[in-house]
Amino acid sequence: MKILITGGAGFIGSALIRFLINNTQCQIVNIDKLNYASNLYTLNTIDQNPRYQFYQIDICDYNQLSTIFNMTKPDVVMHLAAESHVDRSIETPRQFIDSNIIGTYNLLEISLQYWNSLEDSRKNQFRFQHISTDEVYGDLDADEPPFTENTPYKPSSPYSASKAASDHLVRAWHRTYGLPVLISNCSNNYGPYQYPEKLIPLSILNALQHKPIQIYGDGSQIRDWLHVDDHVQALLRILELGKIGETYNIGGLNERKNIDVISELCSIMDSLLNRSGENSSKNLIQYIKDRPGHDKRYAINSTKISKTLNWQPRISFSSGLRNTIEWYLNHQDWFGDKLKQKEEAL
Repeated sequence: MKILITGGAGFIGSALIRFLINNTQCQIVNIDKLNYASNLYTLNTIDQNPRYQFYQIDICDYNQLSTIFNMTKPDVVMHLAAESHVDRSIETPRQFIDSNIIGTYNLLEISLQYWNSLEDSRKNQFRFQHISTDEVYGDLDADEPPFTENTPYKPSSPYSASKAASDHLVRAWHRTYGLPVLISNCSNNYGPYQYPEKLIPLSILNALQHKPIQIYGDGSQIRDWLHVDDHVQALLRILELGKIGETYNIGGLNERKNIDVISELCSIMDSLLNRSGENSSKNLIQYIKDRPGHDKRYAINSTKISKTLNWQPRISFSSGLRNTIEWYLNHQDWFGDKLKQKEEAL
């Protein structure tokens, strides 16, 4: 099987590619425009494998994208490429409209033309798998039940609105044109190689350098945390067994307040770095003005994927967080390189 993966040099995409190359016989075509949050270092353990190809392409470039499809002839498209940082979407929303909406449209149009050109045997096997976020559902009050696949969309930020639009486009191309699609909406991912603008890696970096660990508002916002390796397993289960046209919610079953996540992170950092008392990482926590439209709570109901596809997360948050922190402490060269890129991008 040949799988074309968009955004394969990003956090989730690279974890997916590493697993596929190391554990299957699939051929992988990775297309990524290599923006500030992408890094080919995440793939340096497999980039010489003969089953792996990389092309630096922006999915907003229709002609280049079409050329790659015709040249590589994939059996599956796994679409992960997206602008994903809420703060950046508030500051520069146009980038999110272009990448997440126009880029998805280009992929759908080219995939449809390509799919229609296939012989019946290959046409029946083709899948377009769209990876999305739980943020399209908006937020929840503390006593509300978790998001299900039938929860109405209520996005709060330019990022989540652009992802909601891309989800609607994918469903429309299935309903109108018959394109065989699979959709998933996942909760907050964490793990190795994540770009240090997200809560966990940024807090690790700041704690390591004795810089303020900033928390929006009072830190009471709740997120459901999913380890990236569990997410990869869920995506492959959906690809293998998922029903065409269906949506699957993927959650980590780890609801935590942001302040509780950071408190646990600081405790682990202190134990690994032998800090205590006045030197404790917890003393670096600083509360700052909340960001506009900040969602209060995300929570995923994963009953559907659990019952129909026999998937459930295996990595507990405590062990996953500790392993993630240990990875960052052991890869500070990579961490520093990404921080430099971040400062240059701002």
